[in-house]
Amino acid sequence: MFPNLLSFILLLAPQGTPAPKPSPALAGIAHVALRVTEVRTSREFYGRLGFQEAFAFSDPGKPPVSYLKVNDRQFIELYQRNDDSQPLGLTHICYEAGDIDALHEYYVNRGVNTPAARKARAGNLLFVLRDPEDHVVEFTQYMPGSLHYQARGKYLGEGRVSSQMGGATIPVKDIEAERSFYTSKLGFEDTDEKGALRLPGNSGEAVELQSGPPTRILFEVADLERSARDLASRGFQVRKSDRSISIADPDGAILEFIPANKTANQR
Repeated sequence: MFPNLLSFILLLAPQGTPAPKPSPALAGIAHVALRVTEVRTSREFYGRLGFQEAFAFSDPGKPPVSYLKVNDRQFIELYQRNDDSQPLGLTHICYEAGDIDALHEYYVNRGVNTPAARKARAGNLLFVLRDPEDHVVEFTQYMPGSLHYQARGKYLGEGRVSSQMGGATIPVKDIEAERSFYTSKLGFEDTDEKGALRLPGNSGEAVELQSGPPTRILFEVADLERSARDLASRGFQVRKSDRSISIADPDGAILEFIPANKTANQR
């Protein structure tokens, strides 16, 4: 952002001092996982937005899980809660890595305690770590033959209100402690927006740390007014602000629609 200042700082750096190794780039947000009251009800709600189910798991004695497609690399995961004591809303955000082993090595070298990547049930490589407040932070690398890979080019309805997830919020108690963790350990980048952190790499996607719920997921659209009319025609109650429009899902998560980021990767 400040090339002249950066050059000046590098000029003043001691000779022979190696530059810090940058964090491996993330391709973007792979999925946002939500705990919901009932998967069937939430699936129908998101289906009205044009997001189709790519696959699901329903094991005996376990709550069902549904995987809804936003585009070929972004999903919304719906987890039905076991009982009323479990809070609704965000359970975790998963980020896509181009080289998950290199990413894991980078984090371990920065003092992050996390096991090596393993093959998850859907067939992708995945590792999980915990942030200072014990929230799950997940990283994945899509692999040939996985359920996500097999779904490429499918379940992409023309009726999708958006084909790009731009970001999501992470409810936390201590914003500054969480910000320090994400920037110093995970390589996320501070922005001018309070609490907003840009993913390392050029995806243009970001997450925002906020004090408590509700969960908020950002979707990009080409035209706010046209999208507002479209949502209203589908029976949604649309809230408008100067820079966005929004609706609420059955469990109170806010889906916010913002103008498309022209610099972000097109998908």
